[in-house]
Amino acid sequence: MLSPSLQMIDITKAFLGVQALSQVTVEAYSGSVLALVGANGAGKSTLMNILGGVLRADSGEILLNGKPITIHSPLDATAHGIAFVHQEMAMLPTMTVAENMYISGFPQQRGLIDQRAMREQAAKVLQRLGCRFSPDTQVRMLNTGNRQMVEIARALLNNPQILIFDEPTSSLTSREKARLFEVISTLKAEGVTIIYITHFLDEIFQICDRATVLRGGQVAGSGLISELDAAQIVHMIIGNLEVDALPKPVATEQGEIALRVNSLNRKGVLSNIQFELRRGEIVGLWGLLGSGRTELARAVIELDPIDSGSIEVNDGSRLRPFRSGEAQKWIGLLTEDRRNEGLLLPMSVRQNLSLANLRSLTSFFRLIRHGEEVRQANALVKRLNIKLANLEQPARTLSGGNQQKVVIGRWLEVSPRVFIMDEPMRGLDVGAKAEIRNIIFELAEGGTALLVISSEIDEIMSLCSRYLVMARGEIVRQFSRDVSRNELMAAAAGVDRMEGATRGSK
Repeated sequence: MLSPSLQMIDITKAFLGVQALSQVTVEAYSGSVLALVGANGAGKSTLMNILGGVLRADSGEILLNGKPITIHSPLDATAHGIAFVHQEMAMLPTMTVAENMYISGFPQQRGLIDQRAMREQAAKVLQRLGCRFSPDTQVRMLNTGNRQMVEIARALLNNPQILIFDEPTSSLTSREKARLFEVISTLKAEGVTIIYITHFLDEIFQICDRATVLRGGQVAGSGLISELDAAQIVHMIIGNLEVDALPKPVATEQGEIALRVNSLNRKGVLSNIQFELRRGEIVGLWGLLGSGRTELARAVIELDPIDSGSIEVNDGSRLRPFRSGEAQKWIGLLTEDRRNEGLLLPMSVRQNLSLANLRSLTSFFRLIRHGEEVRQANALVKRLNIKLANLEQPARTLSGGNQQKVVIGRWLEVSPRVFIMDEPMRGLDVGAKAEIRNIIFELAEGGTALLVISSEIDEIMSLCSRYLVMARGEIVRQFSRDVSRNELMAAAAGVDRMEGATRGSK
């Protein structure tokens, strides 16, 4: 019988009195892909951070090819042939792709960095991944998907024997995703042990050989993929909770125009953008990666400049143009990068929940009224079902779904007339997605106008009553709620008529 190349036995870890892992045992095999699955907060990333040397277990042992090993740091993990592709990318934006790939140890010649060797080796790995950008490109010039490919390339530099992928496809285009799966197949054939963390069940059945499911910091089940089906895995993820099919978009009563964008332009980024949002409606902004969706959201909220055009908001009595610096008074923004742009990670949950509402919490003497701040934070935690130890817990220690709720929660007290949500469910498990979806519906029922951006076509179609389709910085089509998947995809790809597209493809 084939012996496991990796065994993590009875791994236990606690944070601030909260048990993250309790006697977790996982086995992985050479030339095989192990799917590590579970809800947000189940302990997946904690377990892999222990294997990657980022965290140390309170108890338990790790065996590599049957021999015990000790991992005190990421350098120790690298020395044992373990590499980690993190979900949250740690990049130095002003440095080149090659420099970011070699940041933990540059090749040297006569005591100096060997620039030629570094660029040549980096180019080979990038070519292996099908990347078209140069190793001399500064990372700040790359979009999110290409930055993810750099993270993967960095992990492949030392030809690891154990490779951990933490939600690697969350920012990739379909082409990049297909190329990644080709690379994983090649690595399997070379005998690499792969651990693959994902929330997408279709990916599990497409590329994985085994699955281990964590729930509440414990192993809920495991087995060969060939002996499991999606219903069994979902049951292991959520226990006895029942999961309904995705709800249809809510038919909310739509009111007056809440936001109007007129002929918005920014050279090379946005071209003649025009649309309206009405109170109580959920509008989907759909487009492929690089279509300009996020750039449009940032322009509307005044985070990025525009060359021409205007934005009008309903102030309660009439539509009127924005005055400079006024956007955040009327518009809430849920950024796609919650860790780098949405949260102040070292600060407490209480402080993060208060950020958008500090004006009303400030006393005559310019001091924050702590008691009122705590009251509001407690009310939001209860309303949004945010799972945490206490309000003073650092935001960085929350699971992805709970971090997302904190970012949404900070806007609820200011009641924005318009809410722009950029990838509100990216990287979340089934349960967390359902909770965020219910929050979106609740906001619409309360009269908020919502613009929702998502890369998942099924997800956006379960939410929206109308769609704006972007391609190359323009809104190329608008659709009502009865549009088909094929029509949305065809419009985003610039195809007026897609062969075989039918209403029945929904």
